[in-house]
Amino acid sequence: MNQTFTDPDVQMLATIAALLQVDYLQEKEIGVGNPFAWILTQSSRRRDKTGEQLISGFLAAKDFDVVKCGDSQADRIINGHRAEIKFSTLWESGVFKFQQIRDQHYDFAICLGLCPLDARCWVVPKEMLLLHVIGHTGQHGGAGGTDTAWMSFGPDEPYNWLRQYGGRLRDAVRVLRQLYARA
Repeated sequence: MNQTFTDPDVQMLATIAALLQVDYLQEKEIGVGNPFAWILTQSSRRRDKTGEQLISGFLAAKDFDVVKCGDSQADRIINGHRAEIKFSTLWESGVFKFQQIRDQHYDFAICLGLCPLDARCWVVPKEMLLLHVIGHTGQHGGAGGTDTAWMSFGPDEPYNWLRQYGGRLRDAVRVLRQLYARA
């Protein structure tokens, strides 16, 4: 990997992405440059799985206990708490779009957004999603849609209410440690 990252957490995430890349691409497809670019070549289902794997590997490296959830209501159990993982790459319009946010059985959502050479992350309690997103920003059927919701914002322009729940990877780790210590 030939990039120099100023944020060691982004470097760690890029290293995990490079390790995952070999599981998804044939050797001739593996490129150099943007360590996250290969993710864009994957189907949306595989992107979501990759996002879950990136968060799982990153948090495990940060000494969190991370295991797969045994049902479809959450993606992982982190330190004994149910987590839904939402993943977005940067859209051409310069925003992240965290999609398919539902009222399911989880304690918090982790929203990981990847830029070409950077990353942002938020750890959002479900109560805040219910207050600001679920039932408020319908993804299907316009604003009146209630089954799924989404959040769309620029990497450095999250909603005001969201700012306290992360931003940089290290901020999200701090929030996770404060709110969801080992059960």
